[in-house]
Amino acid sequence: MAQQVLIVDDSLYMRTIIKDTLVAEGFEVVGQAATGESAIDLALELQPDLITLDNILPDMLGLDVLKVLKKENIKSKIIFISAVGQQSVIQEGMSIGADAYLVKPFTNQQLIDTIRNVLK
Repeated sequence: MAQQVLIVDDSLYMRTIIKDTLVAEGFEVVGQAATGESAIDLALELQPDLITLDNILPDMLGLDVLKVLKKENIKSKIIFISAVGQQSVIQEGMSIGADAYLVKPFTNQQLIDTIRNVLK
């Protein structure tokens, strides 16, 4: 069975790139969210194997979404994605419980390699 992924990014363009890359690699994209609130609802409802989580969302930070999901004991692996490559943001994301961190822009191969490492 294909591994299920929820994509969270406020940019339709980014969601489309991530989705197309994942589908081509055999993953099943079960949901997409453009806001933190919908990301939390979908994550808890769908319980996907993996969530790609952008940090800058219109209603809240990805870090805050991550905190809520971890408090709810979600089992999904989470790859934190951000254009902000600051060590402090990366460290906070990892300390809250992200499984990996990708800085934009990234290549399709970097995305796939990161996902494969996290899901091993």
